[in-house]
Amino acid sequence: MSSPSYRVQNPATGEVVEEFTSASSAEVESALDKAHNAYQSWRKMSTAERGEIVYRVAALFAERKQELAEIISEEMGKPVSEGIEEAEFSAEIFQYFADNAEELSADQEIPTNASGRAFIERRPIGALLGIMPWNFPYYQVARFAAPNFMLGNTIILKHAEICPRSALAIQKIMHDAGVPGGVYNNVFASHDQVADIIADPRVQGVSLTGSERAGAAVAALAGQHLKKAVLELGGSDPYVILDTADVKAAAKEAWETRLINTGQVCNANKRMIVMDDIYDEFVEELKALAENMYPGGPADENENSYTPLSSLAAAERLDKQVKQAVKDGATLHAGGERGEAAYFSPAVITDVTSDMAAYREELFGPVAVVYRVSSDEEALALANDTEFGLGGAVFSRDEDRAQKIAQQLDVGMSNVNTFAGEGAEFPFGGVKRSGFGRELGPLGMDEFVNKRMYFVAK
Repeated sequence: MSSPSYRVQNPATGEVVEEFTSASSAEVESALDKAHNAYQSWRKMSTAERGEIVYRVAALFAERKQELAEIISEEMGKPVSEGIEEAEFSAEIFQYFADNAEELSADQEIPTNASGRAFIERRPIGALLGIMPWNFPYYQVARFAAPNFMLGNTIILKHAEICPRSALAIQKIMHDAGVPGGVYNNVFASHDQVADIIADPRVQGVSLTGSERAGAAVAALAGQHLKKAVLELGGSDPYVILDTADVKAAAKEAWETRLINTGQVCNANKRMIVMDDIYDEFVEELKALAENMYPGGPADENENSYTPLSSLAAAERLDKQVKQAVKDGATLHAGGERGEAAYFSPAVITDVTSDMAAYREELFGPVAVVYRVSSDEEALALANDTEFGLGGAVFSRDEDRAQKIAQQLDVGMSNVNTFAGEGAEFPFGGVKRSGFGRELGPLGMDEFVNKRMYFVAK
């Protein structure tokens, strides 16, 4: 029997609440066999038949939102209100694909001069491995599972080691919704077992949301075994403010955006790029907001409270990054202090230069890094001066001015006058070291699919 590695450790207290035993080799083999065998019948069901089951999955996510939120608040410290919103959004994603799969996967006729009719068919490819992160334990699974359920693929799901209860809660939803046995298989796999699963010929693809390092390792394995991969990795998204009628309001909006999920969001506004005529007032307002924050619990709804990071390790890493930035010459205006357990006070940092590690790294937590620029051209150059390319946003009272920059951002998701266009219908994904492939929206059903050419001669 493998030693325990999956566990619930309350990040607010540091207490290890429960431990789970990693999957045995026999359990991994069983999951592979079940997923492969279930695919043979699941793929033959009509889209409408699969949709009826997926509708029930959506309904259960909505019905159980309070319970689901309380689970992840203890596992990774998410405020309960945000956990409820995440469960609701997960329900919307399953609903969206159940509603739209018929149209999104419809045959596409190819105009041809040949004697006959040609089509592009979208067919399932088989069992898939999903490797999911801890920051959005339900949403991440939903955006991977929903389109692939509707296509007719089956799923083996390896969740983050700190989210075993949420992983089991999802498995129970699938069971209670009537998802056939073997179509969705939660496995508490080790890293070595993940490698074995990717190598197994019964698995046809792998999707990972996680760090650059994990993405590189999975991509190498997928390439070695000629498996399709989708990767959503880190981000250091630019948040460009060219002008505003109310600097304090703009700063408050930027600050609240940065603190969503205690700053642990892949496409968060990690680099605030502000025009010099409003920069000083903007930074002063951020500083005032940061100084007014206090540590709270997951059920605390006060806008001035903050919850812990997901784990002690996450808090330690962020603390080291901030300390190194200050040592390198950056200015820490407020916050940036380790508290008890995984608490880390929200921080405001300026004067980060291109020779510092903080300029290149992703700061995955409640840290607002602000840059001063003096022209639109400088703002664009700074926005694109990163190895990441997940998302970005540009704000201005002059929409055309904002669009001119937003159209030139080297990212997978570009936004004007909003932090992010969000919804089940909006494709999510990035370029450069932020990964490749897309989830959600019409493109979410175009990844793990056999786009088969079908020709009928006359």
